[in-house]
Amino acid sequence: MVGPAKNSNAATATNPTKKLHLSPDSIINLDHGDPTLFEPYWRKLGEKCTVEISGSDMMSYFSDIGNSYQEVTDFLRSGLYKWAGDAYDFDKDGPYIEIVTSPNNPDGAIREAVVNRKEGKLIHDLAYYWPQYTPITRPADYDIMLFTFSKSTGHAGSRIGWALVKDKVVARKMIKFIEVSSIGVSKESQLRAAKILGVVIEGCQDSASENFFEYSQCLMAERWEKLRDVVKKSQIFSLPKYPQEWCNFTSKYVESHPAFAWLKCKEDTNCEGLLKAHKILTRGGERFGVGKEYARISLLSQGEDFNEFLERLSGIKTTEQGIGTT
Repeated sequence: MVGPAKNSNAATATNPTKKLHLSPDSIINLDHGDPTLFEPYWRKLGEKCTVEISGSDMMSYFSDIGNSYQEVTDFLRSGLYKWAGDAYDFDKDGPYIEIVTSPNNPDGAIREAVVNRKEGKLIHDLAYYWPQYTPITRPADYDIMLFTFSKSTGHAGSRIGWALVKDKVVARKMIKFIEVSSIGVSKESQLRAAKILGVVIEGCQDSASENFFEYSQCLMAERWEKLRDVVKKSQIFSLPKYPQEWCNFTSKYVESHPAFAWLKCKEDTNCEGLLKAHKILTRGGERFGVGKEYARISLLSQGEDFNEFLERLSGIKTTEQGIGTT
């Protein structure tokens, strides 16, 4: 652990947690889903989630020093695979791999497999299958399921994800791929993730502790309520509607509050361009295979960015339709 510098200049050091006020000319980057909105929750827990690592700990590449090296070029034969596009348009014969993203990115919809043939393998990407984003209607019970630390708790910087795999042969191949492509996963990151996930579990089991998922669900619901209020008053924008469903985690009916808003502008309007003119960076619909009237907007930014986004969005008038059109 590093303490403050013991010199006369220590008082002039910058406070990294201090938030600067956004000026009207500042750019708000809502293009990517960087989950910094959960920072206040983890900050108030203080040392409860701290992991201390000495300089002599975990210096080896390997957790198991008996593992062997194998050349990546001998293992990764990418010529065996090629991208085939949207599963709804897939009409080829033979083996395939279908990736099912549920809730879907960018629109937050719950998805199921589409192709459904015997010669196929399914991978379910469940990065956003957490109570703050969607009702947990049933246990996830697929052959290969991918999860990520970043979207579950907000700790994107640790770069940790995990998979639940039923087939031992497939699981061993996945482990081997990680081994030869990166010589394993950072031990420090694994320790931090284990510590934080332990705190999350404790919060779910102990009524005296604040439940992270209840906190984050309320936060996402509040953001969606504010955004819908702005969009409702607008004559330019619209948002998807999500039905209320019974959530087994919270034991109540809730609607989805996706990490991204799938915003739609009036027809023939370049939504990404319109928002960019107001210094709001988003990801246009054409990058997701749909029209330019759509834009994906991250709702995971810090509070000041989100509030400034709402203020700018509410100020966009119908007379500005020409901005960003082609």
